[in-house]
Amino acid sequence: MKTLINGLHHITALASDAQRNVDFYVGVLGLRMVKKTINFDAPDVYHLYYGDETGSPGSILTFFPYAGLQRGRKGGGQLTYTAFSIPTASLSYWMDRLTHFGVPFAGPYQRFNESYLRFEDFDGMGVELVANGIDKRPGWDNGKIPAEYSVRGFYTATLNEFNVDRTVSLLTDVMQHKLIAEETDLFRFEAPNGGPGSYVDVLRSPKDVRALQGAGSVHHIAFATETDETQLEIRENLFGAGFNPTEVLDRNYFHSIYYREPGGILFEIATNPPGFAVDEKVTELGSALKLPEWYEPRREKIEAGLPPIVAIAK
Repeated sequence: MKTLINGLHHITALASDAQRNVDFYVGVLGLRMVKKTINFDAPDVYHLYYGDETGSPGSILTFFPYAGLQRGRKGGGQLTYTAFSIPTASLSYWMDRLTHFGVPFAGPYQRFNESYLRFEDFDGMGVELVANGIDKRPGWDNGKIPAEYSVRGFYTATLNEFNVDRTVSLLTDVMQHKLIAEETDLFRFEAPNGGPGSYVDVLRSPKDVRALQGAGSVHHIAFATETDETQLEIRENLFGAGFNPTEVLDRNYFHSIYYREPGGILFEIATNPPGFAVDEKVTELGSALKLPEWYEPRREKIEAGLPPIVAIAK
């Protein structure tokens, strides 16, 4: 069968303060800011992209930081925890690092024979670090966190669902995932490429409160596809399965379609090309505010309305 979905592409969340967001994900977690741009649908708000050295698909966590946004609430119908992959030998390093920066964490816990830490950013965004020995992606040496300890990219993401059946059907029948593990009410699915960054965990949680979107909550989860052509194939498959994906939207660094999965979580299919080096050299990623060409005539006004931010690893 032709591979249409490669795994995770990016996850996008909401935040309440741009600089504090940068301080946590660049300063504490050691991710690279790979793109500083704006919300294409709300140009008075940043869109900040964090990832590995080049912003590889499967490593990209992004945020819309709305100043003063009220905190959201975890619950059913939401992606509740975004899990990053770290080397097995780095688990104690990260426990020490989180303690040093005053970030409370829980664990290590065990799940599917893996160890992980669980914590939140200052907005309550759920984050996990999963220690494993199977991720061969290189770490990024930011000059502060040694590459052998650094975050590799996504490992998995947890979807809390009141009823898992229709979501599971979407993942397996339409989106090419297969069930590879389960324990109690947790089910792990894997995209065809396999390995860390291709997993999605679905949690059956019928007694959850309904999630409320706000600062610290995930806006959408994006799955990767290789080309515009494979994206259109997925789009047709979704229509055939009774979903109503959007038209293809140009996000400058990838092309996107969006649709709601049965539990209410917003899904996206994003193309791998053209990537983040389309308007900046790899060595300069995230150093300047990048605008889509249709907003360039308004650059002076847009820049004046955005708070200054500085990305420094700590």
